[in-house]
Amino acid sequence: MIYLELFLAFLKIGSVAFGGAYGAIPLIQEVVLSHSWVDPETFIYFIAVSETTPGPIMVNLATYVGHQQGGFLGAVLATVGVVLPSFIIILLVTAVFRGFLKNKNIQAILKGLKPAIIGIIIATGAFIIFDNMMSGALVLHSAIDWHGAIILGILTLAIVLHRKIFKKSPSPILLIVISACLGMAFC
Repeated sequence: MIYLELFLAFLKIGSVAFGGAYGAIPLIQEVVLSHSWVDPETFIYFIAVSETTPGPIMVNLATYVGHQQGGFLGAVLATVGVVLPSFIIILLVTAVFRGFLKNKNIQAILKGLKPAIIGIIIATGAFIIFDNMMSGALVLHSAIDWHGAIILGILTLAIVLHRKIFKKSPSPILLIVISACLGMAFC
C-alpha cells in the first residue's frame, strides 16, 4: 500500500508543481508531513542533501522520501511519480511541435534568427571578457587586468593548438579546468 501512496502523492506533486523545484518544496513538505513519512527535522535534512547532490531537488527529495518509506522500490516509484507528468508534457509538446517545425516558413524564420542569436552570444562574451579584463568597468582610463589577459591568451592558444593537433574543438570541461588552474596560479 505504501508504494501506491508514494507513487500517487508524488504524481500529484509533479502534476501541480510549477515555478521550479524551490516552489515545489512547500508542496512536498505538506504532503510528506501530512503522511507522517518523515519528521520536519528529517525533511530539512533531505532538502539540504538534495541541494548538494546532482540532479533536480524535487527528484532528489522524491527519491529520498521514497527510499525512507519503501526502500529501493519506494524510491523508484516516488521518482517516477514526480517525473512522469513533466515527461508526458514534453512528449506531447514534441509531438505537436515536430510538424510545426517542419513548416518551410518556420524554418526560414529560424534560419534568419540563427545569425542574430550567434551575434548576441558573441557580443555578450566579448563584453564579459573586456569588462573583466578592464577591472570591472569599460572606460578608457581603466587599468587592464594583465592576469586575465594572459589567461585569455593561454586559453585561446590552447583552443587553436587543440584544433590544429586533434582536428576538433576541446572539451568545455577541459577549458574550465585549465582556466581554473591558471586562475589559481595567477592569484
